[in-house]
Amino acid sequence: MNDELKSMDQNKVLELVELLEGYKAVSCKWVFKTKRDSKGNIERHKARLVAKGFTQKGGIDYKETFSPVSKKDSLRIIMALVAHFDLELHQMDVKTTFLNESLEEKVYMDQPKGFSIKGKNIWFAN
Repeated sequence: MNDELKSMDQNKVLELVELLEGYKAVSCKWVFKTKRDSKGNIERHKARLVAKGFTQKGGIDYKETFSPVSKKDSLRIIMALVAHFDLELHQMDVKTTFLNESLEEKVYMDQPKGFSIKGKNIWFAN
């Protein structure tokens, strides 16, 4: 959990502020995942802090968004072309990629329980 908060801080995702009048803060929760190796042994535990966006109303609190993801058929076509033309293929992963997008709307989120900083009570998503 500390790694997740540290990553958010390094990427300047959230900033502690006072809640502005006319806005409401969404609550948050921790989502946990266990990463395993090829033999099924636990490599590490991951924690991700997520906003409970289902409490917001579309068109009022936010505009519709999406994150493009390739489809299985697209990947199969690329792999077939790579094999046919004997090309070299590289892949990459962008760690915490969702933290790199800026928001158009103002989003305020409650601090997670157990990780509150006194004096300020709301996080503002940059």
